[in-house]
Amino acid sequence: MSNDPTTPVPAPTPDAPVPDSPFRPEPGDRDLAPQFVLPLVVRIERAAPPSRTDALETAARAVLVMLGDERSTGDGEWARAMRDWQDARIRKVVRRARGAEWRRAEALPGITVTGKSAEVRVFPPVPLDGWPKDLARLQVSGTDLDDPEPPAGADPGAPVLWLNPDLEMSAGKAMAQAGHGAQLAWWELSEDERTAWRDAGFPLSVRTADPARWTGLTTGGLPVVRDAGFTEIAPGSCTVVADHPALRR
Repeated sequence: MSNDPTTPVPAPTPDAPVPDSPFRPEPGDRDLAPQFVLPLVVRIERAAPPSRTDALETAARAVLVMLGDERSTGDGEWARAMRDWQDARIRKVVRRARGAEWRRAEALPGITVTGKSAEVRVFPPVPLDGWPKDLARLQVSGTDLDDPEPPAGADPGAPVLWLNPDLEMSAGKAMAQAGHGAQLAWWELSEDERTAWRDAGFPLSVRTADPARWTGLTTGGLPVVRDAGFTEIAPGSCTVVADHPALRR
């Protein structure tokens, strides 16, 4: 499930013009740069698939772990790829694997993040048309997951990634969107705030917003993900609001 955003974009109103960002639907300067994608692979075994909410939360944490890893910054081995990726549209694609497919994916350079029931492996960015063959062969479609029980209420003292209650998204699409939201929050934080979040293990929750609150969330100064509309939903749709306590106005 592919998506685009590279600068946090707090939106004053749902229809306000958006500066050249990794998530805007219209072409911009970012489209002129070479395009890269951040691959994420979720493990979905037939006998024990993860719950949907846990998969979304684990994918969001995986993005944060990659952003905060020392190999992604400075002179780290993934730093150049991370810079190239963030200078263009910020695309994330979620694929699924099981059994031998998962074992082959784990053998490639990357980081596996484990939730309550979910396992997600995130890899350094690759060119849009330059996927490693063991990842390129994995399926994108069919990443449909359910929650056995409704998720508990979000902790108001911890970061929450609020999903648009009016949009229907596959699990793979929603995982990518949650990753976008987590990344926007990360960009907005100070170094001290980032360090504190990383040291705490990146606590967060992903929940669908109450429809009555959605407009207030999108106009409250928090980072908002606007999808470029490459898959599943209309261009410019607000998909996620990143509600981190340090960013609340």
